[in-house]
Amino acid sequence: MGELITGLIPLALGILLSPLAYMALVAVLLSRLARVNGFAFLIGWSLGVVGVLTLSIWVFGLLDANPFGTPPPWVSIVRLVLGVFLVGAAVWVYRRGAVHMKQMSQAGSPREVAAAAPQLPGWLQAVDQFNPVQSVLLGLGIFVLNPVDATCAAIAGLDFVLADLPDAETVAIATGFAVLGILPIAIPVVLILLRGAKAQPFLDRTRQWIASHSGVLNAALLLVIGVLQLQKGVSGLI
Repeated sequence: MGELITGLIPLALGILLSPLAYMALVAVLLSRLARVNGFAFLIGWSLGVVGVLTLSIWVFGLLDANPFGTPPPWVSIVRLVLGVFLVGAAVWVYRRGAVHMKQMSQAGSPREVAAAAPQLPGWLQAVDQFNPVQSVLLGLGIFVLNPVDATCAAIAGLDFVLADLPDAETVAIATGFAVLGILPIAIPVVLILLRGAKAQPFLDRTRQWIASHSGVLNAALLLVIGVLQLQKGVSGLI
């Protein structure tokens, strides 16, 4: 169990420090229905985290990724592919993320957030007109369609299957993993719900910190996760 938890920590942090999610959340919290749509975005994000993690555990279990306690060769190949992708993502995040996060930190409207983040869909400029259903779909899509976040959750699902723990322990640890992935979105939303405009100074400081640090930290974590997957993949094939 200890080895599983240790392996899950960088994966959870990789999701927790997702710059793309923060950019979308900032746009929602700057919209005219910040409280309602912020809560709806949180629901969508939570569904994404729990859904991808649960689906990956089910799929890898269905594929029998750990027969008789010995993973088949295709598991190592999957790790190698994911490792290469994450190392490449780390380089991209480091080179491109800093500029856009700085612009996002100074944004004062959903349109300015979208302009600072060209990787976000153009229709995000219309978030000011979103209803709660659209905000749920936005939160869900930002996680599910973000290959980095989805990959971290998928790797976690594979690790759960390979650990072959009792169901109760798997559920408990998976719940903790999901909570860590949801917290960074939940905290700003809860503050807006409870304090309204009074929470804005704290959120502005948080946004400035994210703009200054999350890009580099996220790139470093992705690099670590990618290298670990490459190492595990190579070890499994030797």
